[in-house]
Amino acid sequence: MDNIGARKGDSILRLPDVEKRTGLRRATIYRRAGEGTFPKPVRLGPNSTGWLESEIDGFLAGLAAARDAQAGVA
Repeated sequence: MDNIGARKGDSILRLPDVEKRTGLRRATIYRRAGEGTFPKPVRLGPNSTGWLESEIDGFLAGLAAARDAQAGVA
């Protein structure tokens, strides 16, 4: 299996966990993933997907960095 951006000990988050952590709903998550503005899911099986926890953490960190840059916080 390709490691994509996985780190050792990286966890897979399922959709309900991603929704809770990001505050985004299912449709928004999939739309943004398709647009390339949100991490793409990893196929776990024929009817199952998840997201790498490190990629979700990076997404959230990027939002905070963008917010701080706009506010002029160093």
